[in-house]
Amino acid sequence: MDQLRTLRLFVAVAEHASFAEAGRRLNASPTTVSRTIASLEARLGVQLFMRTTRSVRLTDEGALFLERCRTGIAEIDGAFDIVRGRRSVPSGMLTVTAPVMFGRLHIVPIAVQLMQEHPDLQIRLLLLDRVVNLVEEGIDVAVRIAELPDSSLHMARIGEIKRVLCASPRYLAKHGRPATLADLKNHEMVWVEDEIGPHRGWGLDDVRRYGPAARLSINNVEAAISAAVAGLGVIRALSYQVVDEIASGRLELLLTDEAAQTLPLSLLFQGGRRHHPNVRAFVEAAKRRLQGVEI
Repeated sequence: MDQLRTLRLFVAVAEHASFAEAGRRLNASPTTVSRTIASLEARLGVQLFMRTTRSVRLTDEGALFLERCRTGIAEIDGAFDIVRGRRSVPSGMLTVTAPVMFGRLHIVPIAVQLMQEHPDLQIRLLLLDRVVNLVEEGIDVAVRIAELPDSSLHMARIGEIKRVLCASPRYLAKHGRPATLADLKNHEMVWVEDEIGPHRGWGLDDVRRYGPAARLSINNVEAAISAAVAGLGVIRALSYQVVDEIASGRLELLLTDEAAQTLPLSLLFQGGRRHHPNVRAFVEAAKRRLQGVEI
């Protein structure tokens, strides 16, 4: 059990970037924590943390060790939960990350439902339009809308999201309706900066390269949608991002005869956490809400 406590202290230091805070969390003095980590590093023969007077951060070896420690501790905790009969009872903290707009529309309702069903469950929801490292930032579940590379992380694919092109009736009345993707080279485009680039595919690289210079590019999708509604150009978006504007007629779908390209909607989590009651409850709730639904 001493070795398990050592690993818990290591994980706490990594998660809080502080020897003092790790000690407070696990009822140990900063000196004890520092000596414990130094002893662990000596046994492993590697440096796990870069220490300065102002910061504590993981080395590359420390980040790798952290991932394995979290997996192992989760399996051990799961074994205790099974014996204690707590395996199916979500409680404590669950940390979830998702893209800002998708999280607001679809993940917040899941969190509310789970908290209503499980009074002992706490949820920390990080809505971020960037890729988050699950290990480094202590994430239990990440909602991803992208093709995911192979990794040691566990993935549950729960749906697909369409890419769509649209423009306002006002814009189309003035500039006409494109009949093919190639026609977009003759149209104004509202570019969302994190959507720009060949990694997004969709056959628009030539439009970006040979079409007119973008009069407007924005690093926030909701602001870009507002600009498209105002008639500033054609926008490329994900279907859930413009569902209200399409329903209200403020934007119209374009090129619907083209093969609709999609991105997978997946839940990503560390393999050792997949049986934890908190993670399992979230995955099941997300599947009930999102699987098979056109988003």
